[in-house]
Amino acid sequence: MSKHRRYRSAEKTLGTSPGTLTYVGEEIEHATKIKRIEFNATDYRIDDSSKLSACRLPGLETPYINWIDVDGIHEPQVVAALGQQYHLHPLLLEDVLNTEQKPKIDIYDGTSPGNGNGVAKSTGPVVFVTLKMLHHNRQRQEIDIEHISLVLGRNYLISFQEERTKDIFEPVIERIKASSGKTRRNGADYLMYALMDVIVDHYFLITERIGDKMDELEEQIVEERATQQTLAVLYKLKRELSFIRRTVYPVRDIINTLLREESDVIQHNTLPYLRDLADHTNQVIETLDSYRELISGLMDVYYSIVSNRMNSVMKTLTIFSAIFMPLTFIVGVYGMNFKHMPELDTTYGYYVVWGTMVLVTVGMIVYFRRRGWM
Repeated sequence: MSKHRRYRSAEKTLGTSPGTLTYVGEEIEHATKIKRIEFNATDYRIDDSSKLSACRLPGLETPYINWIDVDGIHEPQVVAALGQQYHLHPLLLEDVLNTEQKPKIDIYDGTSPGNGNGVAKSTGPVVFVTLKMLHHNRQRQEIDIEHISLVLGRNYLISFQEERTKDIFEPVIERIKASSGKTRRNGADYLMYALMDVIVDHYFLITERIGDKMDELEEQIVEERATQQTLAVLYKLKRELSFIRRTVYPVRDIINTLLREESDVIQHNTLPYLRDLADHTNQVIETLDSYRELISGLMDVYYSIVSNRMNSVMKTLTIFSAIFMPLTFIVGVYGMNFKHMPELDTTYGYYVVWGTMVLVTVGMIVYFRRRGWM
């Protein structure tokens, strides 16, 4: 069954003003980890134990692309401090801390509210994207969901992910270390595309697992080896597909918004990659839709097989009932014990009744076979 997390966010945020930073999610005891990565086409630097003081807003003339990877969003004070250094809007930070926030995209003009003196600071346009990372939990045979937020500026990217034992963006970091591909040669917008591509690739893995499970169930149903447990698994897969659809469908709108909006932080040479990512997302959505139709078809086939089994049982019982009805009638007539019944005094009456009953039985069986009822 898909993992539906309910943290009663309405109770936690009830009565608070918009932009109040309140963490909504599982309780985590580990401290937030911040990784600072700077790179360009010729060089890179990675600080695995970076402090907040070192994660300041880079200048426009810096030769490096700055990537701040925040692992853990359960400490509002850390997110607030980072948001203050990068002059991020409080509503943006509020969505970062809310793990129940649906996938969305917001584009800010870079003007953040003042710090009480009425002075607003402008750092250029900012693109904010919230996504959901899906993991297959092999131990529980469930789908785990992870809240991901990306903040894109002119020459920096901030990624927020829930605290996990494994960094989901490790493949991108390895590409930066290897200096292979286009990640090092492009800007922060391409880096955001690369991170989103990792998330969409996991959607493919999830759908492939569901497809393999459906093939197994289809084989059981067609070979009439399905049981009541098979139906329970079908309902579980149906719920998982509905859950994944609600997660993946908004991603298509997010990518289309990035393609339509004219923003200084999205370079023209990144648009083809975003279009390719949109195609991948459409493939996932089409696969999910086809799986939903297939599950409905498998359920219909299962119910049809169960109904046919029941009909076969009822037909067998009906045939037996039809055969024994005239026999019961004959036995009932000659079991009335009236004194003046001519057949009772017949020498061979017992054998005649038995012969009549056998002939009736054989005749009915032959009739049923000729009609195709047996």
